[in-house]
Amino acid sequence: MKFLHAADIHLDSPLSGLQARTDRPPEELGRCTRLAFANLVDLAIEEDVAFLVIAGDLYDGDWKDFSTGLFFAAEMQRLGRPCFLLRGNHDAHSQITRRLKLPANVREFSARRPESFVLRDLGVALHGQSFPDRAVPEDLSVTYPDPVAGLLNIGVLHTSADDPGEHATYAPCTPDRLRDKGYDYWALGHVHMRRVLHERPWIVFPGNLQGRHAKETGAKGCTLVTAEEGRIVAVEHRSLDVLRWAALEVDATEAEDSELLDRIAEAVRAALAAAEERPLLARLTLTGETELHAGLPDRAEEFAAHAAGAAIEAGGRLWIEKLQLRTRAPARLAADALEPLRRAFLDALADRAVADPLRAELEALRQRVPQPARAEADIPADALGLARLGDEAWDAVLTALAAEGGR
Repeated sequence: MKFLHAADIHLDSPLSGLQARTDRPPEELGRCTRLAFANLVDLAIEEDVAFLVIAGDLYDGDWKDFSTGLFFAAEMQRLGRPCFLLRGNHDAHSQITRRLKLPANVREFSARRPESFVLRDLGVALHGQSFPDRAVPEDLSVTYPDPVAGLLNIGVLHTSADDPGEHATYAPCTPDRLRDKGYDYWALGHVHMRRVLHERPWIVFPGNLQGRHAKETGAKGCTLVTAEEGRIVAVEHRSLDVLRWAALEVDATEAEDSELLDRIAEAVRAALAAAEERPLLARLTLTGETELHAGLPDRAEEFAAHAAGAAIEAGGRLWIEKLQLRTRAPARLAADALEPLRRAFLDALADRAVADPLRAELEALRQRVPQPARAEADIPADALGLARLGDEAWDAVLTALAAEGGR
């Protein structure tokens, strides 16, 4: 017996960060969450699973129109087997005001109290509770029922678990508490990165079906679970995303122009090789110390076009969502560029109209230092000492500028 565990589908939610680009992927951009969900149904049919579990956030909030619900209904008709649906913070009962009658094969967990669905013919019991409201601060799992003896028990829960803060806190719980419940499998939702919190019993976040912004990189999909004789024997990730997000980090250190372009192309080829033949949406980050630093901000479109061309040569497709600069100018270039300012600074210190009041202030400061520390205080009392302090101050400025990226 097999079943699929999915979560955080966010049907009809847009991808972030590409709306302003003229070279963005046109077809996939608006339909990728629907296409990923269709891939989920395709996989369920192909693997002939007994049922599908959706652990929250099927929707991304209230529908813009009824087409979102109608699409889901059509896919459930195509699924042709049970789907057990739990609502999370994005599609809680308080969040969705438009309603359509659920398809006959969809069973929704109650939002009033934990509810169990017992499938005697499969030897399975599912336990879960939907969110009544977006904000659920309490641990819902505490009131989930005891496992049904002799059956494979599956807990369905939308929760932040013990997430360190990457996601908003909803229905928090701990893996130890879930483990002690006695269930065989916990089908979790809310965290968009696939995570296996525990094995035997299995406590799994499958991640979302489709990455929607630059921080949701890597493969996205669902979890295929296989059980034999009332025992789970396999838990596998299956990729279902239509477009994949990637982070391209390229070290520009000591690179000349052509070499930097070669490094970008190399990063593109490596990302495509890991993308399982999917088109890529990428954030390009340049790092390191380079003489090209000053001109990089004006070359975003050039780098995006070069990356797209490298992808075409490699037999794939790629769009750059954003160019992020973490480069710095070489220290000598920063010093050369600031030389006129340094000279004006030191010339001012040699001007008595500036230097005399400054030395008076420094002397007043020195007098406030308690003895015997006053004798050790390195506070200049004459023009020579002031010039020396100016040189030291300027060196400190250059060091700070280098640490901040040479800007």
